[in-house]
Amino acid sequence: MIERIVSGGQTGCDRAAFDAALARSIPMSGWVPLGRIAEEGVIPARYPNLSEVGSADPAVRTEANVRDSDATLLISHGPLEGGSALTRVFCERQGRPWFHAALPAVGAREVCRWVERVRPAVLNVAGPRASEDPRVYEAARALLLEVLGGDARVSAKR
Repeated sequence: MIERIVSGGQTGCDRAAFDAALARSIPMSGWVPLGRIAEEGVIPARYPNLSEVGSADPAVRTEANVRDSDATLLISHGPLEGGSALTRVFCERQGRPWFHAALPAVGAREVCRWVERVRPAVLNVAGPRASEDPRVYEAARALLLEVLGGDARVSAKR
């Protein structure tokens, strides 16, 4: 069972992960850039348990979130690019399992099967920021609410 969701606090996919975790009463945390900076300014205080890395470089927090998680779920419309592709590289370097939910082709059923196989207690969620994909927040939040929903929180039957 997923016990905690980790993400980097950026707009888009990261915030979708935080909001889905909060909606399902799953603890959330994560490393964020120095000053809690995101593309729209400071990451809102409604997101608790975030720790600042000693750098404003988003790659530093990305690597820390991969390191401190059991596995990473990458969510995007289409191929991984930019910071999402870098997240995959960090997963591979650190020997951490990762899964790419390429929307809309890959849905909750496939994600649940992967989670059941990998069984991460701490799941890092990453993907594009809102300025790179204005649709990713809603799509990622809906996917994660489905994956995290129900009494078992994750079920391969979904």
